[in-house]
Amino acid sequence: MALGKRNKQRQPELWIAATQIAEAPGHPFYRKLNELLAKRGFDDFVEGLCAKFYHGSLGRPGIPPGVYFRMLLIGYFEGLDSERGVAWRCSDSLALRTFLGCSLTDSTPDHSSLSIIRNRIDLETHREVFTWVLTALAEGKLLKGKTVGIDATTLEANAAMRSIVRNDTGDGYEQFLTKLAQASGITTPTREDLARIDKKRKNKASNDDWHNPNDPDAKITKMKDGRTHLAHKAEHAVDLDSGAIVSVTLQPADRDDHQSIEATLEETFETLLDVREQGGEVELPQEVVADKGYHSNEVCTDIELMGVRGYLSEPARGRRVWTDRRTGKVKAAERDAVYANRRRIGGRRGKALLRKRGELLERPFAHCYETGGMRRTHLRGHPNILKRLLIHVAGFNLGLLMRSVFGIGKPRALQDGLAAAILALFAALELLLRPLRDLAWTCQAEDAHSAAPRPQTAPVQML
Repeated sequence: MALGKRNKQRQPELWIAATQIAEAPGHPFYRKLNELLAKRGFDDFVEGLCAKFYHGSLGRPGIPPGVYFRMLLIGYFEGLDSERGVAWRCSDSLALRTFLGCSLTDSTPDHSSLSIIRNRIDLETHREVFTWVLTALAEGKLLKGKTVGIDATTLEANAAMRSIVRNDTGDGYEQFLTKLAQASGITTPTREDLARIDKKRKNKASNDDWHNPNDPDAKITKMKDGRTHLAHKAEHAVDLDSGAIVSVTLQPADRDDHQSIEATLEETFETLLDVREQGGEVELPQEVVADKGYHSNEVCTDIELMGVRGYLSEPARGRRVWTDRRTGKVKAAERDAVYANRRRIGGRRGKALLRKRGELLERPFAHCYETGGMRRTHLRGHPNILKRLLIHVAGFNLGLLMRSVFGIGKPRALQDGLAAAILALFAALELLLRPLRDLAWTCQAEDAHSAAPRPQTAPVQML
């Protein structure tokens, strides 16, 4: 056989038979996911929702809504953070082309097409698609809704700190420092002078004084790794019985947890009511679990008024005083709500729920934002980011459904499953060979003991 060379001279083909085009068997995970979506009528559902955004008969047919939402789901399953990366991955993979329903002669949608469709379809339609996935979970007995846990994380915004401007004058940061230096007597300040003046200032970057004109919704905040950056706040409500994400809200990053929990609870109730209307058998929240960042007198009182039992970790605040200093009245409602919450978290069920909160609330953050690729957003504006985030989180919920039906929740789980099977095989072989190895060591020890020369003793002399 002769050596084949890759860069050989070739005559391009003018015509090629369809049977000679390279085909792929498709990824087994995406094949099963397509079967699941087709069985539940996903394409008919989203086409009915999106029909109002298109003309009935005029114009060239656009990209099907089912393809658009599938590409957003691919962003979660493949861990892609940008729409440009999603479009490139779909055009490069034969398995993903099959998942989208594109033939080899069709071109996959470009990232600019995704942007146009996202701007055309409103936020409420994306919420209805998210609710459709939750209804599928409820029909699969994977959603109860009785006990929910709430937690939040920060998402890095697609905006730079160097682009912030003053709210009052519109000056940039360097221009603002230059004016301060000139006011202090430095006519032509150097960079060293500006750095020295900036170092002496307090409250350098406050959201009350600065904003980013490219993304006004992004707020200056301190990230978990210690960096100061423009960011958004994503808050999840998770079903503590199944781990499914019941609702997700996007709020300003400078809003405290005890101020943002109300919007997330309202969104949770509305979403579960919509699931009920679509035929899902779920309960409305009766218990809410959260960490100590959400604890406040107002939150405990509001939760009690909603008829929900709160399990909020209470920070150490010392001895509490329940008398209003100005009026002298006793704040009985707040006192009773705080003490009732304290009794609940000290009980057996309260401790169990707080342990479960640490497990089931951190897992969606890792899947959606670390391996899912959404820790840094490439879109700007809360409506645009929330559209992408809702379908991204819906992909996580679909993964739970896929895991219960087919045993895997992500495409890469097949690789992990193969590695786990190999490790299990080695462990089984180790258990089988261990008795034989112990027997061999015992026989070797006995042979060595019998072959060793015995010490000679001196003869005993009789007196």
